[in-house]
Amino acid sequence: MTDTASDIFAALAHPTRRQILQDLKDGELPAGEIAARFNATGPTISRHLSVLRQAGLVTERRDANRILYSLVSDRLALSVGDFLSTVCPEQIVMREVRKRGSGRANTKTAEA
Repeated sequence: MTDTASDIFAALAHPTRRQILQDLKDGELPAGEIAARFNATGPTISRHLSVLRQAGLVTERRDANRILYSLVSDRLALSVGDFLSTVCPEQIVMREVRKRGSGRANTKTAEA
C-alpha cells in the first residue's frame, strides 16, 4: 500500500472524519458550519479537516474571512477502488459485470 493510500485509510479511521466527508457530499461548507454539526471544539474539528486535507480527500478555499471545504470524491473512490482491486480481484470482474448490466438496462429503457 502506498503512503497516499495509508493517509487515506488513516483519515477514514475516525468516525468524525467519515461524517465530515458525508456532510460534504452535497457541496461546499464553511468550516464554522462543519464544526457546529459536532459536539467537539473548533480546534478538534480543525485538526480533523487538516487530516482530510493532507490525505487529499477535501480541498479548502478562502472566501474573505471564511474557509470553505469541498469533497474530492473521485480521489476517495479511486483509492478505495484500487485497494479493493488488489485485495479482491473479483471486484474487477464484478465491476465489469455491473457495467455491462447497466448498459443493457439503459438500452432497454431507451427502446421502451
